[in-house]
Amino acid sequence: MRPFAVRQRPLPGKRIRVRPKPGLGEVRFCCGFMARTDTQAGFADLMTIADAPAAAASGGAGPSGSRTGEAAPSGPVLTQDGRPLKASLARALRREKMRAFILIAPLLFFILITFAAPIFDMLLRSVDNSIVPNTLPRTVVALQDWDPATGELPGEPAFAALAEDLKEAVAAKTHTRLGTRLNYETSGMSSLMRKSGRIVEDLSGPGIKEQMIAAEKDWGRLDVWTTLKRYSGTYTPGYFLAAVDAKKGPEGIERLPENERIYIMLFGRTLLMSIAITLMCVLLGYPVAFLLAQLPLRTSNLLMILVLLPFWTSLLVRTSAWKVLLQQQGVINDLLVWVGLIGNDGRLVMMNNATGTVIAMTHILLPFMILPLYSVMKTISPSYMRAARSLGANDWTAFWRVYFPQSVPGIGAGAVLVFILAIGYYITPELVGGTSGIFISNRIAYHISTSLNWGLAAALGALLLLAVMVLFYVYDKIVGIDNVKLG
Repeated sequence: MRPFAVRQRPLPGKRIRVRPKPGLGEVRFCCGFMARTDTQAGFADLMTIADAPAAAASGGAGPSGSRTGEAAPSGPVLTQDGRPLKASLARALRREKMRAFILIAPLLFFILITFAAPIFDMLLRSVDNSIVPNTLPRTVVALQDWDPATGELPGEPAFAALAEDLKEAVAAKTHTRLGTRLNYETSGMSSLMRKSGRIVEDLSGPGIKEQMIAAEKDWGRLDVWTTLKRYSGTYTPGYFLAAVDAKKGPEGIERLPENERIYIMLFGRTLLMSIAITLMCVLLGYPVAFLLAQLPLRTSNLLMILVLLPFWTSLLVRTSAWKVLLQQQGVINDLLVWVGLIGNDGRLVMMNNATGTVIAMTHILLPFMILPLYSVMKTISPSYMRAARSLGANDWTAFWRVYFPQSVPGIGAGAVLVFILAIGYYITPELVGGTSGIFISNRIAYHISTSLNWGLAAALGALLLLAVMVLFYVYDKIVGIDNVKLG
């Protein structure tokens, strides 16, 4: 079907006659041509033709590049209702685009609500510190001129401002939330805020500073007031610093003590184990996909059921089954002892460590590698291998030089899919990984559900998202996203 065709036909008159049909339009104009368009792409050609009379009047070239005669009409080409052809075509094109946008609008709104909005909220929560200035507005202002480097406590106005802010916070029942937030930075702030909430109503008159220190001696600690000063802004980098095992100190940003650094180690472990799981899935999934692609359709469909069988059971059930298989008194160790490969005292430790995590997650994610590989391999014609063998190549050379390069897009698609899923898993590592096999996602889940430190969880999630995007960019530069195919 030709998107645009032009043929000569002498037509009288100076107006254009437009006969719209579904997917078909016919335009007649005074230059002696009839334009016919069968697709939306013809709108652009018709708009070019609509400008032809003006070019012809000035002796210019028409749409086909030939010179038009001096007898060409002047002025814009008009439709049957007297409107300029170019404006009518532009309006029709806008109508087509609007119709297409309306069709995809529900999906667009769904993605914005369920994907983009949560990510934006996570990024905002990772730097949000509004609870401090909102709960202690007078104290924040009073501490602006105070320098912790002097080694002295703030003056009487700062204590008086804190007392007024705490009275309002106790009435609004927000002082405990404030204590929880500040306790992430300095230990003991949560209990200090709760105790202060009980004695703040008794503070009155001059000498608020002495009264507060006498009622709760922790208000005489310099580090408490330093924390209030340091984290008094609306936004804070504190969560991101904690996510990389650092904190804000008197001299600036400093690393945490060696025994408190866990997140950098967890990020590295997550990346390395996800890469190992991806490689294991490639090594195990490629032969299976190759076999399925070479077998007759009836046989391959039966075997495909075995590949899809894990999807028919719960993830928790599959993970629990691996606990039964991998434990020291489990099925695998009992079988190895019965065969005689290992002694009863030398049973393998495959649970609550990285080994159990890699084995269980490889089994769980293997179908996500097989399916893209199989869909790509089914599109590779067997005639390529026969042609290579007919030209003198053996089976090994024909496979590596002809077949394997054509299956690389399937490897890329499966590897990206498995890696992205592996890097965010937390249920399986939690059940079979123990202390040496958990991922950074387990700490994110812990801070969301147990410690309720959503700011740190959001910062860890943002860093994990950034790491995935960086690796995705590197993968695009090395392999190329255009070479990734799902069939």
